[in-house]
Amino acid sequence: MIRYFQTNSPVNIVLLLIYAFLLKLYSFMHPHIPVARDTDGFVFHKLLAFLEPAGKSAPVIYPLIVLVLVLSQAIIFSNYINRQKLLPKPNFLPAMAYIFITALFPEWWQLSSTLIINSLLVWVWASLSDLFNNSGPKALVFNTGLAVGLASFLYFPAIGFTVLIFCALIIMRPFRLSEWLIAVLGVLTPYYFLFAYLFLIKDWNPLTYLPSVSVSLPQFRQDIRAWVAIILMIIPFLISGFYIQGNMLRMLIQARKSWSLMLIYLIITLLIPFINPAAGFEYWILCALPFAAFHAYTYFYAGKKWIPIVLHWLFVAFIVALNVWLPVTKG
Repeated sequence: MIRYFQTNSPVNIVLLLIYAFLLKLYSFMHPHIPVARDTDGFVFHKLLAFLEPAGKSAPVIYPLIVLVLVLSQAIIFSNYINRQKLLPKPNFLPAMAYIFITALFPEWWQLSSTLIINSLLVWVWASLSDLFNNSGPKALVFNTGLAVGLASFLYFPAIGFTVLIFCALIIMRPFRLSEWLIAVLGVLTPYYFLFAYLFLIKDWNPLTYLPSVSVSLPQFRQDIRAWVAIILMIIPFLISGFYIQGNMLRMLIQARKSWSLMLIYLIITLLIPFINPAAGFEYWILCALPFAAFHAYTYFYAGKKWIPIVLHWLFVAFIVALNVWLPVTKG
C-alpha cells in the first residue's frame, strides 16, 4: 500500500480520504461534542457557539469538519513539501504520515482550536521557507505575522509562533531590523483592529481578549496506549535524523535551511502547550505537521524496503486496535 503514496498520483487523494475515515471510524460512530477551554481564544468560543445548534441535531457534523480539516491540511502540506523539494521527487508520503499521526490519540480526532490553527501554520511554514530567495520579503513577513496574530484568536498561546518567524529571519535572511519590526507589526495588527472595534462600540475591555499567561507542566494521561502512540511518533523521527544527516551535503542550500526551520517548528510546537497547560493531549496536535515531514523522510529514504512497510502497518494496527479498544473502555 505504501508504494502508492510514494508517487504523485491524484488517486492518492482518494486513498487518503479512505484512510482518514476508516482510521477514525469511532469518532463518526460516537461523535464528540467539543467544549472550549479557558486557554482557547474567543474566536473558537464563538465558533463553537455558532455550530452548537447544528451540532445538537446532528453531532456528526463535528467529525466531518475534522475530516475535512485533516485531509486538506495533509494534501496542502504534502504539496508544500514537494514544492520546497525537501524530498527528491513529488509524493504523498507527508500526507499519509499526517493522517496516521493525527489518528494516534483520540483527542486528535476531535475538533479543537489547535487543529484549526494547523491550517494557518501549514502556510506560515511554507511562506517562511520562501524567504530564502524572495526579493521582496517584507510583505511575506508581515503576512506570516498576521497569520500568527489571527491564530492567537483561536488559541492564545499560538502567539509563541512569533519565535518561528524570528528564527526564519535568522536562518533565511541577512539581519535587517526593518523586517523584524514588520513581523512584530503583523502579529499586532489583528489586535489593533480588535481593540479599535471594541473602542468604537464602547465595549472597551481588552483584558477579556488577553488571558493571563502561565507556564507549568501539563498533566499527561500515562497509560500504555499513550506511550505506544508516543513511541510510534518518536521512532520514525529518530530514524529520519540519520538519513537527513547522511544526505545533507547533497541537498540544495534552501532545502537544508528548510529542514532546519522544520526542526525549530517542531521544537516550538512541543513547547507551546506548556503555556496555560491543560490536561490531555488535545493541544499537542500542533506537532503533527512537523513530525509528518520527518516521518515522510524515513518512509522515502529507508535503506531496507521492509522498514517503511513495517512502520506503515504498525500505525494501522495500533489505530485499528484503538478504535476497537475505545468502545470497550467506554462501555
